[in-house]
Amino acid sequence: MITEEIRRIVRNALEEDIGPGDVTSVPIIPPEAHLTGVFLVKAPQGIIAGLEVAGEVFRQVDPQIAYTPWVSDGSPVKRGDRVAHVEGYGPGLLMAERVALNFLQRMSGIATLTREYVEAVAGTRAKILDTRKTAPGLRVLDKWAVTLGGGHNHRKGLYDMVLIKDNHIEAAGGITAAVERVRRAHQGLPIEVEVTTWAQLEEALGLGVDRIMLDNMSLEEMREAVRYVAGRVELEASGGITLENVAQVAATGVDLISVGALTHSVKALDISLEITLERPGR
Repeated sequence: MITEEIRRIVRNALEEDIGPGDVTSVPIIPPEAHLTGVFLVKAPQGIIAGLEVAGEVFRQVDPQIAYTPWVSDGSPVKRGDRVAHVEGYGPGLLMAERVALNFLQRMSGIATLTREYVEAVAGTRAKILDTRKTAPGLRVLDKWAVTLGGGHNHRKGLYDMVLIKDNHIEAAGGITAAVERVRRAHQGLPIEVEVTTWAQLEEALGLGVDRIMLDNMSLEEMREAVRYVAGRVELEASGGITLENVAQVAATGVDLISVGALTHSVKALDISLEITLERPGR
């Protein structure tokens, strides 16, 4: 769904790229020139994400451009698949091309990696979560792409969920003091506490928080934590999670696994826009 926030992100991206005008496309492509284009997947395989956003890019550049997705966001794709068609008159297609591809390739890369993590933990109770390690200004798109890949969103920002981490615990003088302070200030918000030791786990569990994050614990420590907590609170594994070890982490019985790499180390999915100019008399 294209929200006003996403429209603003697209508008800023176009202003950044086009500035006062495209000094190449405008003098070369006459207003009456009819261009058509096809978005073509060049990567071996992946999950497509960002087709709606690409459409918003073309709409803002020129509302007369006709943009038609041929698959749905979240669909698996492979090399050679044509995922969308676009056509219009004048230089608009070329003016929108790079911004549309930037969004589409980044979001598809996030969705593709997320799907790999989701498939790696299939058959366990664990859900894959993103983090706040997103590109500045693009968080809503990065997190949307995670959901299109089958993952789940952690908190949106610093305002919608309390997450008490090591620095907060140090500043407050302990977990109990930190929890008490945020409860007085923000009643009703869910509270998660990061723990690194068994003593911290016991203390956090006794405070009735909503979730406990097991930070950089070994597999055996996580298994012991799952047995000890026995479902009394959600347990989230975090720190050092990779595709190579995520299945082992999920097998410990944790409820959630947060993976910063989903959004902080994005490898764009290779997609191109093949544009053709229809010349008179052809």
